[in-house]
Amino acid sequence: MSTTSTPDVIIVGGGIGGLSTAFALTRRGLAVRVLEQAPSFGEVGAGIQLAPNCTRILGDYGLLDEAKELGVVPTAMVMRDAVDATELTRLDLVDLERRYGFPYLVIHRSDLHALLLRACQRVGVELVTEAHATSYENTDAGARVMLANGGVHEAGVVIAADGLHSVARRLLVDDEPVSSAYVAYRGTVPVAETAQRAIDLSEVVVYVGPGCHFVHYGLRGGELLNQVAVFESPKALAGDEDWGTPDELDAAFAATCDAVRDGVPHMWRDKWWRMYDRDPIMNWVHGRIALLGDAAHPPLQYMAQGAIMAIEDGWVLAEHVGRHRAADGSVEWGAVLAAYEAVRPEHCRRVLATARAWGELWHLDGTPRLQRNVLLKARDIHDYAYTDWIYGPTALVPEDEPAMYPLMPLSAAADVAGVG
Repeated sequence: MSTTSTPDVIIVGGGIGGLSTAFALTRRGLAVRVLEQAPSFGEVGAGIQLAPNCTRILGDYGLLDEAKELGVVPTAMVMRDAVDATELTRLDLVDLERRYGFPYLVIHRSDLHALLLRACQRVGVELVTEAHATSYENTDAGARVMLANGGVHEAGVVIAADGLHSVARRLLVDDEPVSSAYVAYRGTVPVAETAQRAIDLSEVVVYVGPGCHFVHYGLRGGELLNQVAVFESPKALAGDEDWGTPDELDAAFAATCDAVRDGVPHMWRDKWWRMYDRDPIMNWVHGRIALLGDAAHPPLQYMAQGAIMAIEDGWVLAEHVGRHRAADGSVEWGAVLAAYEAVRPEHCRRVLATARAWGELWHLDGTPRLQRNVLLKARDIHDYAYTDWIYGPTALVPEDEPAMYPLMPLSAAADVAGVG
C-alpha cells in the first residue's frame, strides 16, 4: 500500500486500542494510518470481558450487534471461594443491563480484533504492517515516527498505542513495568469436551483463593469454554528469572476445590503471561505525540478494563475532534489533546489503583480470607456502589466545570474536583 501522502493522524499499534481509535477518528472525517510491527494484523490471547462502559461505545459505533453475535451475553457474574467453592457474591447482569442501558458481553479477543479490523477497512483506514517504530519526534507541522527499516512517517498528530513497553512513553517518563509476581495461564476448550463438568455457560465465574484465582465463561455463542488460571509465583518472589512455569501452576492450585482442579489441566502449558502494570502517570501528551491504551495506563486485569480503557481513550479523542474543528474543517489539535489529557489520566489512575486493590482482596489467606468472605456474602445482589463509577454512562459534568472535566464519568469528575 502506498504511504506517500501525509495523513491527519498516525496510530502506532494495530491492537484493539489502535484499531478502535482509528475507526473512531476516521468516522470524524480524518485520514488515519495505522502502523503495525507484525507481518499481519492479529490478536493473541483468549477471552475478553466487555462491560457496559465498552458496549455503550460499540453501540455508538454501530458494532454492538455484530459483537453480540460473535460472543456471549451472560446473565450473571459469580464470585466463589476457590478452596470450598462457596458462592460469595454475584452480579445480576440482566439487571445490570437495565441499569446501564447496555449489556455485559464476553467475546474472544481475536473476534473483537477482527471485528474492529473489518470496521477500519470499511471506512478506509490505511493499514501498514511490518512497521516497527523505534523513535518519535515532534516537527513544525506535527510529529513523525521513525521505523526500524529506515522508514519515516509524518502526520499532524501521532497516537502511540504501542503497549506496555511503549517507546513513546519514554518521552514523558523514565519508568519501567512493575511486576506483580503473578502469572496467568489461559486456555479454551470446546464445550463438548466438558460434558462431565457442571458448568453454567450463562455465568462468568471467578474462584478467588489464597494467592490464586480461576475464571471461566463461555465464548462464541457457547461453543467454547474460556478459562484463566492466575497465581503468585514463588520463583518470582525469590528473584528467579525462570518463573511462572507449569510446575508452579500445578502447585498453586493443588489445594483448591474440585471445580477448579478439573479446569487446570486444560490450560495451555506452552505459553504463559507474566502480569505487569505501571505506576500511573498524569501526563500523556508530548507536543503532537499522545499515549493511548497500555502505553499510558497498563493495568492488572482484576477489573477487566485494560482493553476497555483503550477503547474509551479513542472515543474521547474522537469526541473532542468533533468539538474542536475550525470553520474550514481543520482540527485544533492543541485543544483536542489538552482536553484528552485533562480528563483521561485521572479516571485511568483510579482504575489502575482499584485493580491493584482488588487483586489483594481476591488473594487473601487465613483470617483475612474468612473476613472477606463474610463481607461479600452480606452484599445485596443489586448493590451497584462499586460499579456505578466505572460502568455508568459517560456524560458532561455540570456546566460550571465543562472546561476541565468534559467527557468524564460524573463520579470520577467529582473525585478529581474534590466533591465526591
